[in-house]
Amino acid sequence: MKHLKCICFVRPTLESFNFLQHELSAPRFGEYHLYFSNIVRKSSLESLAESDEQEAVKVVQEYYADFIAINPDLFSLDMSIDNFRLVPKGSTFPWAWHRAALQRASEGLASVLLALKKRPLIRYDRASPLCKELAEEVDQLIKKETQLFKFQKSDSPPLLLLLDRRGDPVTPLLTPWTYQAMIHELLGIRNGRVDMSGCPDVQKDLKEVVLNLEQDPFFRSNRDLNFGDLGANIKAYVDEYQGTSRTQASKVESIADMKRFVEAYPEFRRLAGNVTKHVALVGELSRLTAKHRLMEVSELEQSLACNDNHAADLKALQKILQEDIRHDSKVRLALLYALRYEKVPNSLASSIIPLLKITKVPEEQCQMLETLISCAGYDKRQNDLYEDSNLFARSRNVFRGLKGVENVYTQHQPLLHRILEEMSKGRMKETEFPFVSSKASKLIPQEVIVFIVGGATYQEARHVALFNQQHSPGIRVVLGGTTIHNSKSFLSEIEALFG
Repeated sequence: MKHLKCICFVRPTLESFNFLQHELSAPRFGEYHLYFSNIVRKSSLESLAESDEQEAVKVVQEYYADFIAINPDLFSLDMSIDNFRLVPKGSTFPWAWHRAALQRASEGLASVLLALKKRPLIRYDRASPLCKELAEEVDQLIKKETQLFKFQKSDSPPLLLLLDRRGDPVTPLLTPWTYQAMIHELLGIRNGRVDMSGCPDVQKDLKEVVLNLEQDPFFRSNRDLNFGDLGANIKAYVDEYQGTSRTQASKVESIADMKRFVEAYPEFRRLAGNVTKHVALVGELSRLTAKHRLMEVSELEQSLACNDNHAADLKALQKILQEDIRHDSKVRLALLYALRYEKVPNSLASSIIPLLKITKVPEEQCQMLETLISCAGYDKRQNDLYEDSNLFARSRNVFRGLKGVENVYTQHQPLLHRILEEMSKGRMKETEFPFVSSKASKLIPQEVIVFIVGGATYQEARHVALFNQQHSPGIRVVLGGTTIHNSKSFLSEIEALFG
């Protein structure tokens, strides 16, 4: 096929170079145009050149895209437990990076910085050895590739802030009630696709659907809406389609009408497909919510996350654990209770684990309570997750409650929300978030990249989007993570890493 040109777009990994060398040693195409998603080492290029004896390679270029862009302000490095272990198997606390994972995370972050054309100050969670090591690795990489990171300096330097998932283990455990987050929690979003093949009575062409913010206006405008508002909007969307359908059907009376109909037909078909897709998605979310009694479960989750009432919470938990709900829901409620009342004597062993075992929750899931406390308990975190732990905070919450919240199911705010608010007011303490190899800056950064080691969530992405709206045009935040978690993936990672 010498008449064809071959375009390769690959990550600059050892495996990729081995494949390329093998291909170039006996080229099947006339020309090769090679694009790499990250920085390429000089030694790798030299070995590639040695294989290209027929000089088939015409272009070699670095195109920085070594990450998955999910939303305009959210990215992932896709480092799930299936393809990357963050720490070596059998690792003891504190965590130490698995070398391959550290390299992937640092290179992925370098690609993000180069794509955004930023050379930032770097700060990290002082309580996290993982964040500290990653911060130093990224800092060294920037210094090594100083020519690539020569960007125009701004008055307020950008900031890369590294956080640890262990700092907020509560957020991934809560049932979310906004559209994008609910889909990921109940069905799962993988590379922008949702697998609905296991849903009852699903149409053949809806067994896998695509969610794309750029091409799907309904999803773009509703991704962060709560489930109640979503119901009203999906009805309006169906009404819009019905109105368009009737209009199209009634107007085909002349050649000119036929021409207009044919021209509008692709858009009409796209609207029809999109309406069908979202009606199916919302219908399935509604079915699963009712089947698994998620509203009842979520109400107790929010109480455990936002209130401090041990006697009432314990009574409610003991009651719901004996009812017919999923084992996953029981484990999440038990974990939220264990995190909230960790310091209450004998709360874990005497009250909760026996109840879980009686209700036939598998032994390995019961053990997760102690595992989570070991890796993300009070002693492993530097920030207080629960704002009502002192008198002043309780007073602040009472007054905040007078303004009301959206509803009882969305009371909880991730720790990230509090950190961003402190940062926007210049109150982020250097003792908690030290700088790497640079002097502390008292200027409030205008551009911030937050990266969560251990995975971000769509709930946190929603708070980032709201933060950007409220602080526009002053501050813009981009959120990233080693992966994007729902409760199932978060528990699987905890179990795999430390079980």
